[in-house]
Amino acid sequence: MMEEEKKEETKVEAGESEVKPGPETETPQDSGAEPGTETPAEEEKPTDPEESSSAKATEDKPEDKPAEPDWKALYALTLADFDNYKKRAARDREDTYRYAEMDILKDILPVVDNLSLALANAKEKSDDPFVKGVQLVYDTLLKSLKDHGAEPFDSVGKELDTEKMEAIATLPSPDVPEGKVSIESKKGWMLKDKVLRAAQVVVSSGKPGGEK
Repeated sequence: MMEEEKKEETKVEAGESEVKPGPETETPQDSGAEPGTETPAEEEKPTDPEESSSAKATEDKPEDKPAEPDWKALYALTLADFDNYKKRAARDREDTYRYAEMDILKDILPVVDNLSLALANAKEKSDDPFVKGVQLVYDTLLKSLKDHGAEPFDSVGKELDTEKMEAIATLPSPDVPEGKVSIESKKGWMLKDKVLRAAQVVVSSGKPGGEK
């Protein structure tokens, strides 16, 4: 009996003396390499000597500077432009002085037209003092217009000039050839070398009825 109790005590002591296993150690993550082998370092690519020399030459090459402008040519061009500007300004100023009265003269022309129409209807009474007075006013007005460079021009019997004439109709005429002005309904006027007012005309379409 005593021997059995000793055996049990011996087992208990032997069990207490057993080493307890420690906590589980973490296993390293799988790096994809086989255990026991080292990961090879990245291989360095060999450098091309030609590429390195060209890169070095590019770094050492100075930046291209813009070309120096031709100052003499620019000066001559600027001088010519300024001279043209002075001539154009002088011409514009001269035209302004020369044709400054164009608007007022154009407003006077209807008065001249009315006086001319009145005299045309009073031909049979040319000895009437009133008609003579109207004729004197008309002649004085024409002289004043002429002194300012404004003069009428004739259109009847001439070819149609679209710069000076305005065709308002086309009618047959026994005396005027086709394409020429047969009737002048309103007289045209020039101010020096410019058209002050275009003439209103009727253009002939040839002889009536196809006559030759």
